[in-house]
Amino acid sequence: MAQTPDLLCIGSVLWDVIGRSASHMRFGADVPGRITRLPGGVALNIAMTFARFGERPALLSAVGRDREGDELLEACAQLGCETALVYRSDDLPTDRYMAVEGANGLIAAIADAHSLERAGARILAPLRDGMLGSSAAPFAGTVALDGNLTAALLDEISRDPALACADLRIAPASPGKAERLLPFLRTTRGVLYVNLEEAGLLCQAEFGSAPEAAARLVERGAARAIVTNGAECACDATADGVIAERPPEVLVTRVTGAGDTFMAAHIVAEMHGAGRAEALGLALTAAATYVSGDIPS
Repeated sequence: MAQTPDLLCIGSVLWDVIGRSASHMRFGADVPGRITRLPGGVALNIAMTFARFGERPALLSAVGRDREGDELLEACAQLGCETALVYRSDDLPTDRYMAVEGANGLIAAIADAHSLERAGARILAPLRDGMLGSSAAPFAGTVALDGNLTAALLDEISRDPALACADLRIAPASPGKAERLLPFLRTTRGVLYVNLEEAGLLCQAEFGSAPEAAARLVERGAARAIVTNGAECACDATADGVIAERPPEVLVTRVTGAGDTFMAAHIVAEMHGAGRAEALGLALTAAATYVSGDIPS
């Protein structure tokens, strides 16, 4: 790499296989639609949004030395993402994610991110061996981290001196992995980006609104919590208070990747000097534009 990147995206880099139909779908539905294969994964979705905003993010992940892996990294480079630091495994296949979406939203999804989990701390080597940083000289840029890593590795990252100076931004990969982020509550590290369901799982409670959920996350130790709730109010909470805003109303044509787009847009807005209220509004607008289909996949 020519220079140390300001933005790191750590987590899943894989192929998204998405089936979309304009029909309302129930259990067992068999309907016409379109099936696409696109570069995806939480870390890569965030990185691609950074690139659309003119940034040059670097990826830390695990990708197999197979044909799918070669094609994936080539696609990442064409999309403006730096791949030189990605761990390439000789014995682990490239990960995949499969989802089915209907007019009524996400119907079902399966994430096969086992290679990333098995690669473990090997993907973090550039942060520890001096290439990007070390315990003695911590990385000081922005890090977008996703919950597809194992619970043990996320706990290790929450206390890692090599990331002590980083602007750490964290999101679960899905509600099923939300509780993996608990170490960041215990260590009061980073900014958490979660939806209402994920906030409830982290707090072991049910919430009726994003402001309520975000305030509870801060009470439980979060340094800062950004909580979304679909078409309802989203909010940004710190110990200094809660800011809330409703997203623009749009016709939803897709949902996979919307949260990642929101997170990346919010980070970029703050990197360019936006205040909390402005950054929240810009991120909600970017996510609304994405789900409406106005931004190409």
